[in-house]
Amino acid sequence: MPPAPIRVFVVDDHEIVRRGLVDLLETERGFTVVGEAASARQALARIPATAADVVLLDVRLPDGNGVEVCRELLNDQPAPAVLMLTSYSDRRAEIDAVVAGAAGYFLKDIHGEALLTAIRRVAAGEVLVDPSLVNDPQRLNWAHRPDPGWLALTPQEQRVLSHIGEGCTNRQIARQMSLSERTVAHYVSSLLAKLGLERRAQAASYITHLQDQGQASSEQ
Repeated sequence: MPPAPIRVFVVDDHEIVRRGLVDLLETERGFTVVGEAASARQALARIPATAADVVLLDVRLPDGNGVEVCRELLNDQPAPAVLMLTSYSDRRAEIDAVVAGAAGYFLKDIHGEALLTAIRRVAAGEVLVDPSLVNDPQRLNWAHRPDPGWLALTPQEQRVLSHIGEGCTNRQIARQMSLSERTVAHYVSSLLAKLGLERRAQAASYITHLQDQGQASSEQ
C-alpha cells in the first residue's frame, strides 16, 4: 500500500501566493490540500476539523499574527506541524516562531522542491529550526528589545497607533486626543509609511502584537 498523502492546510492572505502554494501541492504526488484560509480567524476556525499534518502559515495576517496562530494550533491534540512563511527576513519573528513551537521558518522565495522536502521532513517529525535561537539568552534578550518600528514613531504617532489597536476611528481618536480629524489622518498616514504597512488593519495587528510581547506601552 502506498503511504497516505501528507495533509496540508495553507494560510496566506495574498490570494496569488496562496493559490501558488495550493497548485504546487496539488500537482505533486504524496500531498493533499485539506483547506486554506486568508486570515487568522479563518485558520483557527477551519484547521482543527481538517486533521492536517502540516500547516503552511504566513507570519503576517490582516487580523492577527501568524506566530500567535501557531501557538494556538499547537495547543490542540493531535497538533499539526507548522511551517512559518514570510516575505522578508525578520530575526525577531523567527525567534518568536521557534518559541511558539514552529517546526520551520522560511522565506517565501524558497524553491518549490525545497519547500516540498521541508513539508515531508516536518510531517515525519523533524524540526527545521536552529535550537540555539531559544538556548542563547543573548539572542532572546536582543529579540525582545523595544521594536525599532515603534521607536521610530513620534509620541503622538505612538498614541494614535495605540488607539487604532483599540479599534478607534479617526473621529474617535481626534476626540480623545483633542485633535482635528485631518491631523489624525496625517498621523495615520505617517505611521503607516514608517512601519511599511498599507492598511489600518495591519497597524492594529502590529500594535496588538507589540503590546502582547511587552514591547510597547498601551498607556495613552
